[in-house]
Amino acid sequence: MRTIKQQHQAVNAPIDNLVTYRALPTQSVEHLDPFLFLNHHGPQRYAPNNRGLPFGPHPHRGFETVTFILAGDIMHQDTGGHESIIEAGGIQWMTAGSGLIHAEISSPAFKRTGGDLEILQLWVNLPAKDKLTEPRYIGLQTPEIPTITLDDGRVQVHAVSGEWNGTKGAIQPLADVQLATIELQAGGKLELTIPASHTIFFYTIRGQLRVNGQETTARRLVEFNYDGDDLHLEALSDAVVLLGHAQPFNEPIVAYGPFVMNTSEEIEQAYSEYRAGKFGTWKG
Repeated sequence: MRTIKQQHQAVNAPIDNLVTYRALPTQSVEHLDPFLFLNHHGPQRYAPNNRGLPFGPHPHRGFETVTFILAGDIMHQDTGGHESIIEAGGIQWMTAGSGLIHAEISSPAFKRTGGDLEILQLWVNLPAKDKLTEPRYIGLQTPEIPTITLDDGRVQVHAVSGEWNGTKGAIQPLADVQLATIELQAGGKLELTIPASHTIFFYTIRGQLRVNGQETTARRLVEFNYDGDDLHLEALSDAVVLLGHAQPFNEPIVAYGPFVMNTSEEIEQAYSEYRAGKFGTWKG
């Protein structure tokens, strides 16, 4: 079995009136190559006639954002001409690539009626060869994400990207990044084989589990060593996990604000091109 190096507690990092816990980066872990950043927004309940999510127009370059909507919704708009409203259970996968401007706000209906909200946003790096690829956006609702049911119905794997248990995920990304959300009923067990060379990204959204012999709980990121290919999960209560794995890129990472590149010169170029309007014109 793969051994655990360390468990990292997500830190409280509210944004405006949005409850937020940042799981990556924190003082104890900078990144898990190629996984760069994870914010866990909520859970919280919004009253009717609220302002919704605070993520107005902002630029990105050099990586991908993967957003998991657990409760509530997100309305997406970007300078590539993409627009959608994704509801609970759905995902958004945006490849920023060479650069674009986007906004992630709540739908008019959610702002009018309120309700529960819980959202995760993960940043996944792009290899140097793909950092300036053409931007793209995919928004998927719950029925469009394959679900694999295991352990007599006690485990459900929602295959977001890559391949899980022989089932292809909803998205085949540029880099071979496997991502899934996993729901486990108390007592549910799951065994997976993941190449020892891959970085594992394991974040417990809710509940308590035993993973490879150690207990973990909500809002903890589990960091693994690279010394085995077996992953054993057992739910000690009803639980939900965000699980990913990928071959690390082993390339320099220079991140500043909304840009992630390989050199500081590339960061400066990104800001220059953004200011020059090369990321598109915001029409919202």
